[in-house]
Amino acid sequence: MLSPVDLGFLEPCEQEWLLTSPFFRSKVGGRPAWLELKNLPGPKELLCDECGEPCIFLCQVYAPLEDKDSCFHRTIFVFVCLKASCYQPNVNKNIKVFRSQLPRRNDYYDFNPPNEDQPPAAPAKPLSVSGHPPLCVVCGCRGPQQCSQCRKVNYCGVVHQRIDWKNGHKAGCGKVEGTSSADILFPQQEIITEAEEIEPEEKLSEAENEKKQMEEYEKLMKEGKTGELSELSESELDKYSEQIEDKQFDKFKKIISSYPEQVLRYDRKSKPLWISNIVPKEIPVCELCGRQRVFEFQIMPQLLISLNNENIDWGVLAIYTCVESCDTPDRSYAKEFVYKQDVIQTEPTAVEKPASSSS
Repeated sequence: MLSPVDLGFLEPCEQEWLLTSPFFRSKVGGRPAWLELKNLPGPKELLCDECGEPCIFLCQVYAPLEDKDSCFHRTIFVFVCLKASCYQPNVNKNIKVFRSQLPRRNDYYDFNPPNEDQPPAAPAKPLSVSGHPPLCVVCGCRGPQQCSQCRKVNYCGVVHQRIDWKNGHKAGCGKVEGTSSADILFPQQEIITEAEEIEPEEKLSEAENEKKQMEEYEKLMKEGKTGELSELSESELDKYSEQIEDKQFDKFKKIISSYPEQVLRYDRKSKPLWISNIVPKEIPVCELCGRQRVFEFQIMPQLLISLNNENIDWGVLAIYTCVESCDTPDRSYAKEFVYKQDVIQTEPTAVEKPASSSS
């Protein structure tokens, strides 16, 4: 039986040109393949709210909406900080999410689908669009700063300029244009999707249900937990909470067991598959239109294996977007919300405040 959930899996892409902007692919790592090409997020918008350094591109998910003309092309971009110290339990201040969307007729891409059988004879159309801002040679984000000596490369800021300088630009300044040997990006791979197939659960008979409930009650009796929770000691409450946590984690493992390599679960307007019982109490509304945000997709812990970076950590990343996927006045990138959920039982704080909704 097919479920409404689309699962994402990583797959190497030998033809890297297929992962550039004109081909509308979902991917992890490398530099972002921006959708709208003039109004990119500024460097300040991509700074980690914990350490103040630039976040790095993690992944993008191509997710058009059929019921809205301005969302014929639509991509969600996720960026993360590289510092281990910024990964605090259930706090999202080191993660940034942006949404970009375009109608079928736009200034950047052909009306008809691109030919994917062979690479374009000329440079990809978006790279030659008039007014396209220069990109940071290190991370591929907007690069307003220029090398003051050669003026051939651009940077998002002084942090990546220093990294590039130490990793070869000092020796090659003025000799090589538009390249960088700084290797801070995640390995690039394509995300392919397929519908999740689930086995229908066998329904228990009334007698079986009563037997199961009796077994659970007898277990609680042996552990002295049959009284009201309010009457339990603090230590007993902690143990009871741990049992709830274990049940949630067991449910998570059971559901993903059929597809252990999944790195993404897409199910817009549904609910995330939580790994812990610590969930957000409230999701901030859209900063542009004031409407509620809905769950769109989640990034799974399995993705961490492919990143080759021990500093990065999460349980799941649940991405929430505007329910209307509202348009920005100049088709610039809209900030969206991420809830970073970890297995450690720490109550969320900063993520509940609207001021952090761009994190």
